Formats: sequence, structure tokens, C-alpha cells
Amino acid sequence: MMVFLIISGLTLIVMLVFWLVGERGRFVLPSSMKIMRERGLRRSFSLSALHAYIYGRWTRQYVRFFINYTPLAFGLLINKWLPDRYHGKILTNDHAKAIITLNVDIPLKELEHIIPYPTARSLVLNASPEIVLYECPCRHARANPCKPTQVCMVIGQPFVDFILEHHTKISRTVTQAEALAILEKEHERGHLHTAWFKDDCLGRFYAICNCCKCCCGGLEAMKNYGVGLLISSGYISQIDTSSCTVCEKCIAACPFNALSLEGTDIRFDWERCMGCGVCTGQCSLGAISLVRDERKGTPLDVRLLGN
Repeated sequence: MMVFLIISGLTLIVMLVFWLVGERGRFVLPSSMKIMRERGLRRSFSLSALHAYIYGRWTRQYVRFFINYTPLAFGLLINKWLPDRYHGKILTNDHAKAIITLNVDIPLKELEHIIPYPTARSLVLNASPEIVLYECPCRHARANPCKPTQVCMVIGQPFVDFILEHHTKISRTVTQAEALAILEKEHERGHLHTAWFKDDCLGRFYAICNCCKCCCGGLEAMKNYGVGLLISSGYISQIDTSSCTVCEKCIAACPFNALSLEGTDIRFDWERCMGCGVCTGQCSLGAISLVRDERKGTPLDVRLLGN
């Protein structure tokens, strides 16, 4: 009995220290309380809530663990479990900008026709959503990351306040104009835009990431281990062969290896193309465009969802 009491006491002390460190010396920060209210009292004291807190509070350490131990993690059936709970929708450059410039409220609870997963498919945003720029945990985990590293955009409440309060040194509020400029710069660098959804993040959209193929853990898991974390934008690339000079820039830039050289022509792989539009931004001749393909799913276009 005495051993049980000692172990229980030590466990409570460790948990209290863990919590106080997470809350930066406060009992409960206002942003944590806001999320607890939205989650509900009972669900706020669950393993799901604990997972969400660890993910949000120690994002860089969380992602670094998965990146460093990817073979182990994705060899333990996580590749079957993870995508249903944590996934991203690829956005075209225009669709990413449309989220940033949203001018209507969108309280959509179920987007199964756009986000074909059993959970985490809600989109709840107010007009002119608040935006926080946050250091990319995938780039932070790499020895030689792409620069800049502060390119992840946390969007909307209650996530914005949580990041600002818990990550004061690596996050900052940005204006709509600043966010649009960052999206454009990342597009020019050959990075793709993705909208992320997570079941433990209130089951909904919470961020736009600007992913590079050399650092992104989601892309690595998808290409190397077959983990379906990302779904197509609903578009595919189309090459105008009369304008193409076969400079091969698009081949080098494609994050999904959907383009290759076959003789003296660019070969397009429909199965691999995810409609990210990276190739269009790298073609100085405008020989590549994105075209709608219903076989690739429904685009996440908030301009249509808001009507």
C-alpha cells in the first residue's frame, strides 16, 4: 500500500511539473482554457486532449521524433491508423490565398466530399481569419533545412492564441498582406501549400504549411512509406508541348516525381500528380498549367464553400 501511495504521489508531482512547464509557470493560460471550453470538460481530461496538448505545446520535439524514427513509427501499423486522424489537403496557390483573404464565416462541420477521411474534416473559420506565422517543425528537425524556417501559418481561433501564448519566441502575428507575400515567395521557391486537419485539434482545419520536398515529414512518409497523409488538390498538370523547351526544371521541382524525361519529351505520370502546381511556378515559359480533374477529388476552395 505504501509503495502504491509513493508511486501515485511521484506521478502526480511529475504531471504537475510537466503541466507548469507547459503553461510557462501559470496554472492555466487563457488560450488553454479557451480550448478546454471548446472541447468540453469531459473531453478535456482524456488521452486525446493530452495528445493535442503535447502536439501543440512541443510541436518541434513531436515532429522531430517522428522524422528521426520514421522507419520505426511507420513500421508499427501507424501507416494504417495515422492518416484517418491527421491529414493534409493540397492547395493550389490561388486556393491557399483564398483562405487567407476569406471574407465570410465558414462554420462547416462535415466536408467528407473534400476531405475523404472518417474524422477531422471540419472547417470553422471567421471572415478575415487571424494568422500566426510559426517555425516549421519539419525544417527545424533537419540538419540543413530550407530557409526561411518560419513559414507555417496557424489560422483561426482558438489555435492562434494558443501558439502565441505558448511559443512566444518562434511565432508572430502577420497581416493578410504579409501572409499572401509569404505564400507567393514559397510558391516561387518551389514549395507546395497544404491545409492540415487533425482529429485531436478539435477535429478540424488549423494550419497552412508551405512544404518543401527535402524537409517535409508528411511528404517523406507518403513517398517512402506509403502513408496517405496528403490528398490531391483536385487538379492535374497539363503540359503544352508546343511551348515546352524541355529545360527539365519542372522535373527537378516536382515533389511527387510525377514528371520525368523520356527521350526528348517530358513524361507525365497521372497517378503520381497531386495537382500542387509547383511545376507551374517553375516554368518561366508558362508551358504548364493546372486543369481540373474530377477523378482527383474535390478542391478545397473556400470561395465556393462560403456561398
